[in-house]
Amino acid sequence: MASVPQTKISSARQDLYRRMDKHNTAPLWEVLHGLIPDEPVTRCKPYLWKYKDMRPYITEAGKLITAKEAIRRVLVLENPGMRGESCITQSLYAGLQLILPGEIAPSHRHSQSALRFIVEGSGAYTAVDGERTMMAPGDFIITPSWTFHDHGNPGNEPVVWMDGLDIRIVELFAAQFHEVYPEEVQPVTRSEGAATARYGSGLAPLGAVAPFGKTSPIFNYPYARSRESLELLSRDQDADACHGWKMQFTNPLTGGHAMPTIAAFIQLLPAKFKSQPYRCTDGTIYSVVEGGGSVIIGNEKYAFEPRDTFVVPSWTPVKFEAAAETVLFSFSDRPGQEAMGLWREKRG
Repeated sequence: MASVPQTKISSARQDLYRRMDKHNTAPLWEVLHGLIPDEPVTRCKPYLWKYKDMRPYITEAGKLITAKEAIRRVLVLENPGMRGESCITQSLYAGLQLILPGEIAPSHRHSQSALRFIVEGSGAYTAVDGERTMMAPGDFIITPSWTFHDHGNPGNEPVVWMDGLDIRIVELFAAQFHEVYPEEVQPVTRSEGAATARYGSGLAPLGAVAPFGKTSPIFNYPYARSRESLELLSRDQDADACHGWKMQFTNPLTGGHAMPTIAAFIQLLPAKFKSQPYRCTDGTIYSVVEGGGSVIIGNEKYAFEPRDTFVVPSWTPVKFEAAAETVLFSFSDRPGQEAMGLWREKRG
């Protein structure tokens, strides 16, 4: 007897849904559990990109298309769970960019913020609002939102870096803007190192106004300095059970994250280190700088070596095993989550 009323209710509901649909209205109760799950749900999947597999494609692309023609010659690292969407996590974009000797990637600006992490080669530069900085492997370089920037390679070897952008975050708010500079290269108006001299030595000009808004006024954090900081830190305190020795790149004017939408970190894992499980809500992209070992992401285990890239999705347990002393650079969307009170972590 109970099945008859249930059928009538189901039929009545379907009729209601059809009539509602004509007015662009839908029943929340049919999708509520999907919208508000018990734990984070993401289409982002764990994955590791082997640089030795990527490099032949980068090299071939360098022969087939110029930096000027491509605007930016980049191989997009597409998450296998979101192919065709030009993203590595649900909020962030990542790619490997190549610039050959003698090339220029023309000047433009956009509302999206970008970071560059130098993977291979030296002798190229990036310019941000009139100041150039040379690139070296392991350097963390920022292109603040809406700043003109171009890249050039007056050196003798190809240079490859990882681009990380908040494209998906800006897209969510429909705040995408782009402008091409009138000339291929913007004029240099400040000496190289001027930004670091002004803000990078524990000093700031009196009455200083942040030149890039909420983004750090320093746009190059050289690897030599970062590596030295990690080394000194490791001498004075025990390694964290989950992270080894991990440091956050900061804005010297605020003490907060170096970028308002993207957090960047660098960490040192001692040889033979086996971390405790760790998870957090910010899906994180890693680039291997030195050393080697393996990482277990959820139920997947990947062996890594220098220049490899891997991604850990939101709320997915991660464990590291370092075969040798290892340095990892990473970035995520943590600043936005913290600003909204959403960020959460779990150790062990």
